[in-house]
Amino acid sequence: MVITPRGETWYDEPIDLHDEQGNLTARGYAISMLIKYDRARIKASKMRIKEWDYYLINDDDYAIALTLNDMGYLGMISASFLDFNTGAFKTSTVLTPFPLGKFNMPSTSAEGLSEFENKQVRMRLKAASGARRLECVFKKFDGDEELSLDIVLDREPKDSMVIATPWAEDPSAFYFNQKIIAMRAEGSFTKGSLKHCFSPETSFGLLDWGRGVWTRDNTWYWSAAQGWQDGIGGNEPGGHVFGFNLGYGFGDTSAASENMVFVDGVAHKLGRVNFGIPELPEAASAKLLKDRFDFMNPWHFTDDEGRLDLVFTPSIDRCDYTDVKLIVSDQHQVFGSFSGYVILDDGTRFEVRDLRGFAEAVRNKY
Repeated sequence: MVITPRGETWYDEPIDLHDEQGNLTARGYAISMLIKYDRARIKASKMRIKEWDYYLINDDDYAIALTLNDMGYLGMISASFLDFNTGAFKTSTVLTPFPLGKFNMPSTSAEGLSEFENKQVRMRLKAASGARRLECVFKKFDGDEELSLDIVLDREPKDSMVIATPWAEDPSAFYFNQKIIAMRAEGSFTKGSLKHCFSPETSFGLLDWGRGVWTRDNTWYWSAAQGWQDGIGGNEPGGHVFGFNLGYGFGDTSAASENMVFVDGVAHKLGRVNFGIPELPEAASAKLLKDRFDFMNPWHFTDDEGRLDLVFTPSIDRCDYTDVKLIVSDQHQVFGSFSGYVILDDGTRFEVRDLRGFAEAVRNKY
């Protein structure tokens, strides 16, 4: 364990997330899966334990997102399709009651199988031998159109973002998460009469792998992007494989933020960030995110150390709102492009130009 100059806790050796009494022992970040998760050590009710795998695959034309989420009292299986050329998008979701751990989701992101099947959807997410195979058949995904896909992600980068945070108001609550950015994607999807192939030369995939016990009402901000960038020059077309993970609102982040950029698989840690989302005139009294933020105007991303300056130009707001009393979900996952610069750990200025990615603001009460 190392305390960094900015006061964050960095784990450079293995540590258990919880002790045998269920106390959270890890509070900080790592750049590989050194923090070990064991569901059996969690002392909170099974109704409160949340385990999810989220994948996003994209090139410059299309994106596919897959979610398998065991929220304890509710399971959520979701797929999304986005067409960057037309601005069209579609998300379909299947809910199932009280999985309570029956999805048997793996205790590590490195290997294992997460899957679900009923009459409408079959989703199979398998990690083994350094690669990930994503398979899904979603009937009546968009009207009568079926969505089917078979995609492999490999060439996993050396570094990733791993973080463990508590919630100050609830000693049993925690957020444990790994974000793997800019794996290479190969395969295809079919939506109705549309078939599209993802080529590893131009297509990338990311994983949001999470386990936790959350407090009931949370608002978070998350952004990620991945692709080729000239940046500081390079030998391959496009220069460097570049990506980033930025976010806040996930519990008490006093021991670490989850803000990192990745150049050719190497992590560069940032401090605190602000997404600079344009606010509407009545933002202070707004109850819904759409009444607080002007999502489709440019956002200005900055950090507290003068190392990050990005303008995000939105093109699609993949929004969704659900209010069924027990569950309230107000989501805006906005896709677009990033331009600007980031200062790497060695002081090098890395230029970013028209990098495809997303930024989101989400409030979940569940």
